[in-house]
Amino acid sequence: MAAHEKMPDFDVIIIGAGISGINFAYRMQERNPELTYCILDGRHEIGGTWSLFQYPGIRSDSDLYTFSFAWRPWTGKDCIVHGSIIRQYLEDSAAQEGIDKKIRFRHKVNKLSWSSSPSMWDCDITVNDTEKMSLRSRFIFLGTGYYDYEEPLPADIPGIHKFQGKVVHPQFWPDDLDYADKRVVVIGSGATAITLLPSLATSAAHVTMLQRSPTYIASLPTRGVFEAIVLKILPSSMANRVIRLKWMLFSLFMVSMCHRFPRLAKSFFLRETAKILPPGMSLEPDFVPSYNPWDQRLCLCPNGDFYAAIRSGKASIHTGIIETITASSITLASGKELHPDIIMTATGLKLRLAGGIAITVDGEPYNLSDNFTWRTAMVEGLPNLVLSIGYTNASWTLGTDSTAHLACRLLNRMRKRGLSVIMPRMTAEERKELEERPFLALSATYVKEGGNVFPKTASTAPWQPRSYYWRDLAIARWGRYQERHGVVEIGLVTDLSR
Repeated sequence: MAAHEKMPDFDVIIIGAGISGINFAYRMQERNPELTYCILDGRHEIGGTWSLFQYPGIRSDSDLYTFSFAWRPWTGKDCIVHGSIIRQYLEDSAAQEGIDKKIRFRHKVNKLSWSSSPSMWDCDITVNDTEKMSLRSRFIFLGTGYYDYEEPLPADIPGIHKFQGKVVHPQFWPDDLDYADKRVVVIGSGATAITLLPSLATSAAHVTMLQRSPTYIASLPTRGVFEAIVLKILPSSMANRVIRLKWMLFSLFMVSMCHRFPRLAKSFFLRETAKILPPGMSLEPDFVPSYNPWDQRLCLCPNGDFYAAIRSGKASIHTGIIETITASSITLASGKELHPDIIMTATGLKLRLAGGIAITVDGEPYNLSDNFTWRTAMVEGLPNLVLSIGYTNASWTLGTDSTAHLACRLLNRMRKRGLSVIMPRMTAEERKELEERPFLALSATYVKEGGNVFPKTASTAPWQPRSYYWRDLAIARWGRYQERHGVVEIGLVTDLSR
């Protein structure tokens, strides 16, 4: 191979122009300014999830004070906002830092191929759905999340194909859908269903949320007294830091309490729910989950809009098992029938890691799910690649930021020591000693059905799943690399900055 063919197009290629990708680009500009990079995204605009999802009421499922970037604090008055506002915030953040000029839209990465000689990644790309091209880089950052943007989670609903009305999956919301004065049944009880119900109820004849089992739905004020006071008495920059810290501590406290004292937490949530139900409505059977809080992700409804829709009589909730669906009805195992005009299958999202990109290492197919993840960021035997995964029990952004700090530190280490390759690996004996743990500690159906797409995690460091932000951040910034189960560094020739 000629010398000029071995040169990379970029030092780093970031895949994904959502929260993870934009945040990593900022951290790299901040900590590794000598490196060249670009961002590749298959969509037409910034935003990732917030560009894809367009169903009514789509909004953040965690507070914006911690969901926003640490380097560009959220200054809006509401802590939960519509998805379009989040997407605009991401676009403005990227423009502020010049990151938008590094993005190549409609560049879908199909395959990543690592070659040990000359220690680089080749990216096979489709541009505008037609043109084929390739780019080469020394390092890959995957900010692709873990949802399948192209296919929904198949809903195993008996007889759904017989229904003569409209069947809609919220992930692919039709622009021309008219649900005004229609009877709508939303099948599901997760965040999507809980978001849809109050939004649809404003113009639909009636909306019924049909669930197999209840979930915890907590009402959260969008504007807090604490925030108002802090913003009034402190300079804005200091106030933003204080408010962000408050929400980080609040999240950690709530999750910890739920895990340590599940009975107490369950009693608290059910008591709060009872206070905002319509008069005379019982908690059973529609509002008492069979699991403990945070065994599945806690759902939020801003200012209690979910319960307000039920109190208005425009919406209702029903718990039961679907026996079958006919051309015009839903028959439940209890014998009850529903007669919707539109059925919406909010039954979860299909999981897919790395955006479905095929990966090979020296010509051999590489399967992420067969290997253990190091610090929830790199995967054993996979060179020069960082995978960004956020938290399930806190804001996604916090997890991606700790990963970005770790990746930038690795890049600096490679540059300073003249390393061409850095990757985690272990011996066969060490691997036998590991006790596997779930990658995501959630019992939701979509996680159970799709959890095999994730890399393995273990009970011992550094192969453990995520814990909490401050611990992960401390490890990312100051943790040791070379340890019994640590990163193995190889290649002492190439300077990454060249």
